[in-house]
Parts: sequence; C-alpha cells; structure tokens
Amino acid sequence: MKEDLKPSRRQFLKIGGAAIAMIPVLSVSGKAMATTNASMRAAMKYQNKPNGEKHCATCMQFIPGKTATALGGCKIFPGDTEISPQGYCVAWVAKPK
Repeated sequence: MKEDLKPSRRQFLKIGGAAIAMIPVLSVSGKAMATTNASMRAAMKYQNKPNGEKHCATCMQFIPGKTATALGGCKIFPGDTEISPQGYCVAWVAKPK
C-alpha cells in the first residue's frame, strides 16, 4: 500500500518545488510589465496633466504608488498601473478631509 503513495508524493513535491521556485520570477516579471487600460482612459478623458487643482493624487479613486511621485493605479481603470499622480480624468472625486 505504501508503494502506491510514493509516486504521488514525489509528483506533489516536484510540482510544489517548481511552484515555489517560480514565485520570484513571476513577481519580478509582473512589475516589469506595467499596463494601461486605453479604452477606459479614452472614455474618462484621462490626461497626464492636472486640471487646475484637480489631479489624481487628490482623488479618492487613486491608488498611490510606492512614493508620492511614482505611478499608481485607479479604482476606475481596472488593470491600469500607470496612472500619474498629476493626471486627471472626469471621474475625479475629492478625497474627504
């Protein structure tokens, strides 16, 4: 009966080891491949410059990057990771104070 379990354990350990080894590779490649959601940007009239005092860094939809000047994301633009903190779109809503 133990003989039947050995191949599946070996298979599990091989797959598990390969999966663990791929974690750093996937995390690095995910950061290198930033994306934009062009159709949503066009629909929301996104621009990389502010509209007066209105800009993404002061919008409640903005998801900040690692630093104040780094590119971030937006709750309105799914999958878009290149939103400028100085950008603007018609979906701008002031953060509560």
